[in-house]
Amino acid sequence: MANHKSSEKRIRQTVAKRAHNRLFHKTARNAVKALRNTTDKSAAEALLPKVTSMLDKLAKHNIVHKNKAGNLKSSLQMHVNAL
Repeated sequence: MANHKSSEKRIRQTVAKRAHNRLFHKTARNAVKALRNTTDKSAAEALLPKVTSMLDKLAKHNIVHKNKAGNLKSSLQMHVNAL
């Protein structure tokens, strides 16, 4: 266990940040999955900006890599265009 007050605080902060990051990452993954399973073009076009925004925010805060976010956005855009 930690021997210093600062390391105990760091552990508390890390646990809180991990929980926050996992929540937003899982929410974005579910949104991507929902968009991929959508077969209605108008619904997909309405959902695309929201999912794109989620991925951009995750990349901005280094929860996912910026290239992964870009690749996901590109594949989702191609999916919507193909509908």
